Amino acid sequence: MSSSSFAHRLAIRGALPRLTVGVADTISIGFLGPLSGPVESWGLPGLNGCRIWADGINRAGGLLMGGRRHPLKLVPYDCGYDPQRAVKGARDLVQDHEVKLLLMLGGDTLAPVQDYLTDRKVLTSTLLPSDLSPDTPYLIAPSELHPIYNVTGVDWLGRMAPRLRRVAMCSQTDALGLPSLATYRAAFGAAGCAVVKEIQYDPKAADAVEIVAAMMAEGPDVLCWCTSYTPMVHALTEAAHAAGFGGQIISCTLDSYDRLVARTSVAFMEGTIFQFPDFDDPALAEKAFFFNRPKAFFDEYNRRFPDSWSAVSWEYAAILDIWHSAVERAGAVHPVSVLAAMKHSGQVMHAFGPARWWGEDIFGINNALVGDWPVVTIREGKARIAEFGSIPDWLARHGPLLKREMADLGQMWDQRQRGTGERTSLTGRSL
Repeated sequence: MSSSSFAHRLAIRGALPRLTVGVADTISIGFLGPLSGPVESWGLPGLNGCRIWADGINRAGGLLMGGRRHPLKLVPYDCGYDPQRAVKGARDLVQDHEVKLLLMLGGDTLAPVQDYLTDRKVLTSTLLPSDLSPDTPYLIAPSELHPIYNVTGVDWLGRMAPRLRRVAMCSQTDALGLPSLATYRAAFGAAGCAVVKEIQYDPKAADAVEIVAAMMAEGPDVLCWCTSYTPMVHALTEAAHAAGFGGQIISCTLDSYDRLVARTSVAFMEGTIFQFPDFDDPALAEKAFFFNRPKAFFDEYNRRFPDSWSAVSWEYAAILDIWHSAVERAGAVHPVSVLAAMKHSGQVMHAFGPARWWGEDIFGINNALVGDWPVVTIREGKARIAEFGSIPDWLARHGPLLKREMADLGQMWDQRQRGTGERTSLTGRSL
């Protein structure tokens, strides 16, 4: 597969004369996600990123397929993370708009529409690989391999600070929290760390001060927030600061970290580890991946949609870029053809470099992309990439350990299908 970036291809096409004959029919892409309500922050920033992506394609004349250019139309539908609204939205987007790709957050809003989408062979993406199973052949998770990428942060910490060996963890008991907890258990176990305290909390009724006090009572070197939601991440971090914690903090996400720096101190936040970089990071400018101009995307996003940047801002757009490349290779937008083109070479260029299809061991199907993922640390108040950790390398060494921890918490695909794994609604990332 060509490693040329979307931006590079766009620049070349804009400079060349248009030799195609006219403009063909518009191709519609559906966005079925929470654009309002308590989970808005998991959807709306992603839609905004997709708008930037689609505008760029259309400025270049549209998607080139079979010698003709096709304008792209992004069709959003706000399901508010309500399953019944998701059912209506899916039918509207598929039947009335004939979307060729359906972008979804996943989770509780995917379950009631999955059979409908599968029966109609609608190529659908999710940000939650735990939605995958052998019964979802047209469902893909090509952008975010949550929570498996969290192993890279722990592995880096284990190598950089080998004396930090006592870990206290907390995690909410829902669709994001439990698989994240299993992953962090495996990662810390592989790094030779001892978990001295583990707290599982109800995301709708938890006291951050009490949780942190119980964690710190065990004298940990490391406090781990797993994949807690942003309001809880902020509350936990501020509670640790108020309690005088002087050790290491690690978290899956740290959206709006600048607010935490302001509310605590630059010194307190120094060295905090998480997994999502700002796209103006110099390390991204040097890496050959699809957003070859990540800073330009970051700057345009912040200009058009100020104060809303998060991990979700780029993740849906990353899926669109992978889909776009596959459509061009297939010369068609039919879901079966596009999926075959995605998988033909066995390797895809995803957000942070080459990746391969994986997932059968945990999700029952190889419909998730696995590759390198950044380890991000706070340095003098700013997020900076420390390294790109290899998830495949870690899995080759510790895959059986991860599988055991997933099974222990009922997070294997067959356990979830039998209903043994707990699943509750997601909560927003926004503050």
